Amino acid sequence: MDGSTRVIVFVRILIALCTRTIFQPDEYFQALEPAYNLVFGHGQLTWEWLAPRPIRSIFYPLLNVPVYWILKTSRVSDFGRLGDMCLTAVPKIMHGAFAAITDIYTAKLAFRFIGAEYVSTVTFLSLTSFFHALCLSRSLSNSLETSLSVIAFAYYPWDASSRSSSHLISRLRITIICSALACMVRPTNAVIWIYSYAKLAWFLRSSRRTLLAFVSDILTIGSSAGLVLLVVDSWYYSAPTLTPYNFLITNLSSVSLFYGSSPWHYYLTQGLPILCTTALPFALHGAYTARHLTRETVALHNILGVVMWSIGVYSFAGHKEWRFIHPILPLLYILAAKSLVDLSPDEKPKKMKTKTNTRNSRGKLGALQLSLPPIRSAYIALLLSTIPASFFVILFYCSAPISLVSYIQGLPDAELRDGSIGLLMPCHSIPGQAYIHRPSLEHGGMWALGCEPPLQKQDLSVYQDQTDVFFADPLAYLVQRFPVAVDPTFPPSPFPSSIPGGVPPSHAGAQTYPWVHEWPRRLVLFGALLEEQGVRELLEEKGYKEVWRRGYDWEGEGKRKGGVRVWKWMDNSAY
Repeated sequence: MDGSTRVIVFVRILIALCTRTIFQPDEYFQALEPAYNLVFGHGQLTWEWLAPRPIRSIFYPLLNVPVYWILKTSRVSDFGRLGDMCLTAVPKIMHGAFAAITDIYTAKLAFRFIGAEYVSTVTFLSLTSFFHALCLSRSLSNSLETSLSVIAFAYYPWDASSRSSSHLISRLRITIICSALACMVRPTNAVIWIYSYAKLAWFLRSSRRTLLAFVSDILTIGSSAGLVLLVVDSWYYSAPTLTPYNFLITNLSSVSLFYGSSPWHYYLTQGLPILCTTALPFALHGAYTARHLTRETVALHNILGVVMWSIGVYSFAGHKEWRFIHPILPLLYILAAKSLVDLSPDEKPKKMKTKTNTRNSRGKLGALQLSLPPIRSAYIALLLSTIPASFFVILFYCSAPISLVSYIQGLPDAELRDGSIGLLMPCHSIPGQAYIHRPSLEHGGMWALGCEPPLQKQDLSVYQDQTDVFFADPLAYLVQRFPVAVDPTFPPSPFPSSIPGGVPPSHAGAQTYPWVHEWPRRLVLFGALLEEQGVRELLEEKGYKEVWRRGYDWEGEGKRKGGVRVWKWMDNSAY
């Protein structure tokens, strides 16, 4: 590993370790929590894992299992605050290293298909990327999907229409393996490769032998990947389970729309601007110059085709998120780098390191070069203008839920048993046991509001989960489902939450859960809840007082606004 590559790995791991904000609950509950549960035997599994037809594969969370297993068997996890720190830091180091793959192979992709003079620019774009800073080092499946995709992109023959190579099949095999792994991590990655492989097959139609080898590799590697998923998931769920099929069937129902729907132009008007930020004008200019197919632009033209296809197909889905198109961001940076350098013809490379990019005898990228790109100073300043925003979303924005974890870990063990903590927050607002690591909170020690989707094909227009019911009228919920007085022994609540993946019992002709609570020792909530009519007054009447607060009143959105507050029930001798 050369020095510049080590710097890239160091930067990504540093970003991962410094990240102390929440972006998406999936980074905890679809990656870390299932692995933690598998090793430690407790933790919060969501409906995706517990439904009669589970839609999540254990394949991606399994990457975290060795980390937790080593920490458990070595008993490092039991070393108080040191153990707590290792349980969160070591997985971050691993995912930071995975993130560095994206930067490294984006540079390799640029070197191979647009030239060595563009490598420093595309590396600069990748390392200073706002969206990479926000997402890439997190334990989101989309992040590893992006890293695997860019490896596949680097070996894919983007210029196959203009020339062939004796190494084409061997390089394609790497692409197929990495794309299969990306699809195993996230099945929707297949959208990219359906188009890419279909177009490549068309290019190879005149070479029957090459085409047959290509199709044979796709079938062999693809079926092997499917078989591995079938075996691994059937082992995990103790029943024959093919999660990609379950994922498809479930998301073709109203379940995906339960988490929100967006207009068809969402990725054009929100997704691309958020992903590219200040690089967007250059990505668009690069796309414009690549729109015509010529011998010189064939690689860029094919890259543009994948970008347009992916955005087009994903736009048909009702539920959309920025991170769903994260895997095409490296391709957008290729287009942007081509534009930036070509618009700066008089600039010379401004070296920060003495190492240079060299082409060895096999035409491969030599030592990576970290240098200021050969583009105009105004462009560099524009691209760097997002760095303060990157620091803000890594360190500060919505950091209160992570700070809450430290607060809970600092509580005496005696106060973490029975009905200790109640979360009056939208579901999955804080990390689970993979971060908290307090077995005392199991079996009713900490409860949270549920948010189970309409798995029984209920009418989405009238369906309400527990979170919806609570926030529709918080005061009524607290009055009707909590006892009149606080029991100072804080017994566990009889039925505080919906059952993840379960079927609600029928009551009065409707399927509803009989949510019944006991008042806990501490209530955790967002500040916005205290603005609801009568809530603050009721809590004070019951004997609760605010004892801990983090975050700002303007921070967050909707029900998650106002910072995180902890209210504790006080007896005559408390505090």
